[in-house]
Amino acid sequence: MIRLRLGPGDLERLRFAYSPLAEVAESLYVLHSGRIPDLHRAWFDKTRTRLRRVDMTVLRAIVPAPRPHVASFLLAGAREPRTSIDVQLGMVAGLPPERLRHDLEIVWRGELPAETRHALDHGGAARIAQALRQYWTVAINPYWPQIRAVLDADVAYRAARLARGGIEALLSDLHPELELAEHAITVQSSAEGREHQLVGAGLLLVPCVFAWPHVMADIGAGNPPSITYGPRGVGDLWSVTEPPTTDGDPLAELLGRSRAAILRGLGAAKSTSDLARDLAQSMPAVSAHLGVLRRAGLLTSWRAGRRVLYQRTPLATSIIAASSDHPHARRTNLA
Repeated sequence: MIRLRLGPGDLERLRFAYSPLAEVAESLYVLHSGRIPDLHRAWFDKTRTRLRRVDMTVLRAIVPAPRPHVASFLLAGAREPRTSIDVQLGMVAGLPPERLRHDLEIVWRGELPAETRHALDHGGAARIAQALRQYWTVAINPYWPQIRAVLDADVAYRAARLARGGIEALLSDLHPELELAEHAITVQSSAEGREHQLVGAGLLLVPCVFAWPHVMADIGAGNPPSITYGPRGVGDLWSVTEPPTTDGDPLAELLGRSRAAILRGLGAAKSTSDLARDLAQSMPAVSAHLGVLRRAGLLTSWRAGRRVLYQRTPLATSIIAASSDHPHARRTNLA
């Protein structure tokens, strides 16, 4: 169990950040565990043949599984939602050997295995950063826009909860193993129990799709205190949207094929250009459909940087469920 004790200024300094490097580390943990969750099976099927181009020997030496820890330096460098992988890998490449060894000894709980010692002694931080970049290029970067959309949707949801109910509302459904009580955040963990005083350092909340279903608190030296958690909407991340026919599809008969496909495709947040690409339709046509669905209360939208993201509302989800249960519905997994 890890307890983060909050000081007077810590709540004011609570903020969200994205970590491309955490997605790299946590997805490697999933791979090395040998148990790919059904949730990420589609990603694994698309990615596994590309891994031949990656120095997986080094990556297995620094991200072993199952272990109660991911090396702290792999969770470093996240400061805001615009954190870039280039900045984070630059930090890794510049780490002193003592920091690398210290973090990896925590992961391995003492004596390092021969493969890890070899990675540290033959290339060290530079070789590790290079292998991480190879992996990022083939396993995470091709899907970063859709991963980013899930993260954006989660942060928008939690920002709304914070505005309505304060820190208690924000954290209450972040993860079942996380609890706020007596001015402290408690995270249930298989790692060695620790208590940490934030003393005005603030706290980063880092959504990470490959962290699901776990939650991790990092209070490593040199890193801002952070909690990494699985965001809402991960279940829709790897889904495929296909334009349906109206035959036997009550939703398409009600809304039209294009609007039904758009609604089904917005289980996870997407932009107009994302939908236009997925459905092979023009952006003006998709934009017009989005406007109709939004005015009908079936979509919500918000701005994320330069993009406007759309996601279906609970009302729309219930309509889709009802149409799928219709005895004459043609059952196709489109959400």
